[in-house]
Amino acid sequence: MAPQQDSVYGTDGFGTKAIHVGQEPERWDMNQVVPCISLSTTYKQERPGEPKGHDYSRAGNPTRDVLQENIAALENGQFCRVYSSGLAASMSLANILKTGDHIVCSDDVYGGQGKAF
Repeated sequence: MAPQQDSVYGTDGFGTKAIHVGQEPERWDMNQVVPCISLSTTYKQERPGEPKGHDYSRAGNPTRDVLQENIAALENGQFCRVYSSGLAASMSLANILKTGDHIVCSDDVYGGQGKAF
């Protein structure tokens, strides 16, 4: 087995990262040991157009923040993005492509996906 690569999360093992990264009790108002599942769709704003943290759940919420941070750590990466649907993920990818770029895609995807790529 190859030695583990250093990352922004150090050299902790997979299991340690899986249960700790992004889940620090100090991050939450009530110091919960297990992060709450955020069910809110909208968040309080100090003034119109000036959200304090999150503004609308489709753009992100505390639960997604924890998941993204955790997956990034498990993959020894810096960033991760999760989406509410495969189509949202695909369109985000398509939006960064330029003419002539290629996508490698398996046959085991949603029907519309295979036709798009």
